[in-house]
Amino acid sequence: MKIKNCMEDFVFQHLDGFLEQNQSVCKCEQCKTDIAVLALNRLKPCYVTTEKGDLYTRLELYETENEVDIFIALGKAIDIVEANPRHVKR
Repeated sequence: MKIKNCMEDFVFQHLDGFLEQNQSVCKCEQCKTDIAVLALNRLKPCYVTTEKGDLYTRLELYETENEVDIFIALGKAIDIVEANPRHVKR
């Protein structure tokens, strides 16, 4: 296994759910990527190199305190991107 940031996977797993709840947010790839990057920059990375480490880290990320931190970071990132989208309007 290569080096993997489990936090990145977790953020992308929850991003679509957040976007469904926020109908006014653009869902283009540029905006989705910007939201994920802004959220990840606010969160502590969780790097692993083994399958066992990946499993333990994923279980830890589902703890309430960690989920709340991730949801707050996603919410703030959505607000920022919604106010300042970088995509070209068509």
